[in-house]
Formats: sequence, C-alpha cells, structure tokens
Amino acid sequence: MDFTECYRDTVSSVAAAARSGCRKRVRRLIKRGFSVDSRDNRGWNALHEAAAAGSKECVQDILSAAGVRVGSSRGCSAYVNSLTHEGESACYLAAQRGHLAVVRLLLKADANINQLTNDLSCPLYAAVDGGYTEVVELLVSKGAEVNRTHTASCWTCLHQAVYKGHSEIVRILVSVCNLEALDDHKISPLFVAAQYGQQECLEILVNAGANVNTQAADLATPLLIASQEGHQACVDFLLDHGAQPDTACSNDWPQLPIHAAAEFGHIGILRRLIAVTDRVCDRGDGMVSPLYVAVHSHQSQSVETLLREGYSPDAQDCTHILGIRSPLSFALCCTSNKPHSESVRLLVASGATLSEEDWIYALATDKTELLKLILEHRWIPRPETLTDRDCSAPHHRGKTLTLQELRELLCVALNQVHFAACWLPLLLKAGLEPSLLLQPYMLEQADSEVLNYLLEFVNWSTVSPPLKHILDRRRAEKTWEPHFDSIPCLSHMCRLQVRSVLGPDLLMRSDVVQQLPVPSPLHHFLQFREIPEASYTHSPPSPLSNRLQGYRSTHQHRHVL
Repeated sequence: MDFTECYRDTVSSVAAAARSGCRKRVRRLIKRGFSVDSRDNRGWNALHEAAAAGSKECVQDILSAAGVRVGSSRGCSAYVNSLTHEGESACYLAAQRGHLAVVRLLLKADANINQLTNDLSCPLYAAVDGGYTEVVELLVSKGAEVNRTHTASCWTCLHQAVYKGHSEIVRILVSVCNLEALDDHKISPLFVAAQYGQQECLEILVNAGANVNTQAADLATPLLIASQEGHQACVDFLLDHGAQPDTACSNDWPQLPIHAAAEFGHIGILRRLIAVTDRVCDRGDGMVSPLYVAVHSHQSQSVETLLREGYSPDAQDCTHILGIRSPLSFALCCTSNKPHSESVRLLVASGATLSEEDWIYALATDKTELLKLILEHRWIPRPETLTDRDCSAPHHRGKTLTLQELRELLCVALNQVHFAACWLPLLLKAGLEPSLLLQPYMLEQADSEVLNYLLEFVNWSTVSPPLKHILDRRRAEKTWEPHFDSIPCLSHMCRLQVRSVLGPDLLMRSDVVQQLPVPSPLHHFLQFREIPEASYTHSPPSPLSNRLQGYRSTHQHRHVL
C-alpha cells in the first residue's frame, strides 16, 4: 500500500534526493552525515527510493555509504536486502520497474535474487509481469528460481508471462520452466494461453512440447476454453496440433468444446468443431446434443447452424441427465410466458417431433402464435393416410404430422375445450378432419358458439345417435343455441363433398380452389370462410406452468383415432 501521497514529509532527506535521481544532492547529504537507513511510513529507505527511481549512480553512492562493497563478499547484505513493510527489496523494486542496470548492480552487491514479498512475488515475477525482457533474461541467467509458485492462485512466472502475452519472455522461460506447472485449479500455462487468446504464446508452448490436451480440475481442456471465449485462431491451432474435440470436459455431463461454442454463439468456431466432432453427441445415449445449450442460451444462430449442418431437431432424450425431454420442449419452456423464440421457429421448421406436452403450449392458451407457427410448417394428414405415411402427397411429404403427433394433438385439444374458440378455427382451416373432434366430451363441454362453428364443417343431420342425444339435451337445457336448420341446405352438402374429394388440406391450405370451374364468388364459400368464428370471452388463463401441472394430474387419454 502506497502512503506517499498522505505522508510526503516522512521521507528522509537522502531518500527524497534519491527519489529525484539527483546524485549531487545525495552525495552532499551523505557527506554532511545524513542517514541512508532512515525509513518512512512505508518502510522505505534511501536505497529503495534510488532503486525504484532507476538511478544507478545514486544506488552506488548509497551502497558505499552503507558500507556495502559491490562485487565483494564482504558487503553488508543485510542492508542490500532490507525490506519495506510490504516485503519489497531494492532488487524487487528495480526489477518491477525494468531498471536493468540497477538490478545488475544490486545482484553484484549480493542482493537475494529470490526474495519473496508479502504477497509471494519476487524480482523475476515482477519483471515478467511488467514485460521487461532484458531484466528477465538477466535474472534467469543469474539463477533465479523459475518454477516457484506466486500469488494466491499459485501461478508460476510462465503462467504470468503467458497471461500478459509477453511472447519474448515466454520464449526465454520455456527452455527453463516446467511447461506443465499447474495452479490451484490445475491450469497449465498452455491453458492460460488458450483462455486469453494469446495465440503467439500458445504456439511457443506447443512447439516447446506442452500438452495440448491438458485438463483442469473441472476437466476443461484448452480447446474447450478457447471455444468458450471465442478465440478462433487458438481453436484452429489447437485442432491442427492434436487437440481432441471429443474429450469430455465436465464431471456433471459429457460437455465438449462444441457445446461451449454453441452456448456462446461463436459461429466460426462452431462450424470448425462440427466438422471434427463425433456425431454421437447428437443422438447418442448418455450424451447431450449441443442444440440443448444453444437453446438454453438463446443463441438462435447456433441453433440454425447446427440444424443446417444436419444435427437432429429431436436430439436425444436428456430427462435423466438434464431433466429435459427434447430441444423443442426446452425452447418452449424457456419462453412459456413470452412470444415463441426464434429457436422454437427453427426447430419447428426443421421438423422437430411434437409431443403431447408441446401441444399444450400451443393449445392451452388464448395466444395463437405458436399454433400458427406449427401449422405454417406442418401439414395435418388426411384421414385416409393416418395409418400410412407414404400416402402423403409428394408436395408436402416429410412436413406432415405423424399419426402419433396427430393423436396427441387431438388428445390435448379435447382436454383444452376451454380454449377451443382460439385453436378450433386454426385447426379446421388448416385441414383437420372435423369429425375427429365430434366426441362426446367436446359436444358436452364446448361453448355454444364453438359448437356451432364445429358443426358448420360437417353434416350435422347425420351425427350418431349418442351425439345427437347430447345435442338434444343441451338444446333443451338451453346451453346450446344452434343457428342453422335441422336439415343442411344443398349448397352446404355440395361444399362438404368438394372438401371430401379434394381433401381438407388441399382445399384449405392451397390455391386449388382457384382452379375449380366455379364462379369466383364461391371460393370463399367452398373454404368455409363465411362462417363466423367464436370469440374467446373467458377470464385470463392461469400461468402455463399451472396449466401444464393440471393437465398432467387430471389428463385422461381420449382415443379418437
């Protein structure tokens, strides 16, 4: 701690002169009998001041006055090695400031080259920290201890030189230092170079034989830390010199460098690692796809890159490792109370499998953005193709919901009749066969407007007796007021037939109706667009997490297919 600003007057006269580097004044004061050993509030004497100022001449005169004979074994080493209150010797102060001539002179006067300060530093470490190459070279040549640990983190001089990026000093030290020296976290100098992007130091260490696959106490490797910090050149150099991209770098789960690049959005590094990382991390049991960490950190560009390079949007089920079933479930969970994220869009567009729980996010809400997104990228299959995916039309094969996805969609829909006014128009206009929703529970629980909207898409006069009984009962109880006659009109029967022939998906989602030999005013009618939609008038929904929990606790499978 430096108190000079507070206690200027405590400095002795000789020390003040030495601080200014005025040799004449130092000599004059010494000749008049002023002491060279008087100390100020920091424990500094005249020799400390002269060494810190870099005045070789003042140092010589002060040493002579203290009875120290430079170059003689009879010198007074106690004075040469006197310490400040911080444990700093004159040699340390000179080395810390790069005063080569002063350091050389003090060493000749028998200065302790390895004297430690209170904070475990030493002349060599101070010179390394300051980047004073010539001083470092001198101290090393004079036998300074190069592998001693310093600071609370147990760094060696080589660690510090690499951290500061002093490449010329690193060149000096690699020939005398332990290249694999470890700090308190088992981090080597090469690891430090990778972490802080010191490419030139990294190359020097690798060329000197340092281990590129060293692992810290937490199993992190230089490749992982360089990937995390975004040091592209270091990543390239490490990979070109034997760094292993498939080494597990965590005790908790098999984290790889590719995960770090994906998590922090370093796209150039991510592309390089995709090319060399074993794809077992994508779908392998006990592994974790990098898609998970990209989704977690909201790195949509990483998600897009991984999907474009062939990583599966479904990945593996990581319930037992991370408590997460799929990347899409994770993305929906991360944005459950917000508009869906870009990661959700990318995953849905890439064909991510939609689970029952995923459908809850889309249907158990009065917000329709997610359902619209899903229906934009996924086609609802026709009833006749439900057991044979290969019968899907060529123009949308691969984008059609699977039988299992459709079953789970209907199962969730029938358990979320409360929100039917929101999701029903979207599903029917996307080509869902309405008869799939003509289930007792739907007819019993749906609002009057919702029920009318659904029945407008079918021949309501031909519903089965049990369903007709429900409708009659609701009419009698005045919980349903139909706004159509008991017998459908011929025009309605005709459009149902057109819908049946063309298929609801083509009729509702394409421009095929524009090509029919009918007057253009009938196009809207054939696509059921004149039917008024039901309005959602219920109270604001509870938080989605509560609805998810409630669905899990009360859910009953409604077999509709």
